[in-house]
Amino acid sequence: MPDVDLAELYGVEVKQLVRSVRRNIERFPAEFMFQLDHGEFMELRSHFGTAKFKMRRFAPLAFTEQGVAMLSSVLNSSTAIKINISIMKAFVRMREMLSSNKELAKRLDELESRYDEQFKIVFDAIRQLMAPPPVPTKKKIGFHQEE
Repeated sequence: MPDVDLAELYGVEVKQLVRSVRRNIERFPAEFMFQLDHGEFMELRSHFGTAKFKMRRFAPLAFTEQGVAMLSSVLNSSTAIKINISIMKAFVRMREMLSSNKELAKRLDELESRYDEQFKIVFDAIRQLMAPPPVPTKKKIGFHQEE
C-alpha cells in the first residue's frame, strides 16, 4: 500500500509519515516496506493521473501488511493509536485461543488414556473437530479446456 493512502488512512501528512519511518527505519526491514524505483514510480504516475503522485519529487514508499501494522506503532495520531491498540488486543485473543486449544488437547489425551477402545471413535471425532479447517482450493478464473 503506498504511503499516500496510508497517510490518509492514519490521518497524518505524507511528509510526517515518511519522517516517522525514516526516524525508525530499523523497524521496517525489506519485507515490511520498500521504495519504488524510478521506473515503477513513472509507471504509477502514468496509470493514475491523480494529484496524489503528480507533484512528488521522490518515489513513494510501499508497505506490506506487516509494515502497515508496524506503522501504527510509529505514528502519533489518534487513528494510529486506536489501530495499534486493536492489533495488540487481537494478538492477546489469539494467544488465549491457542493456549485453550492446547489445554483441551492435553485433557483429551488424559481422558483417552483412561478409557478403552469403545470410545476411540468419539475421541477421533473430537480431534477432527479441533483440527484447523483445510485450505480451500481456488478455482481458476477464465476458460479452461478439459484434458
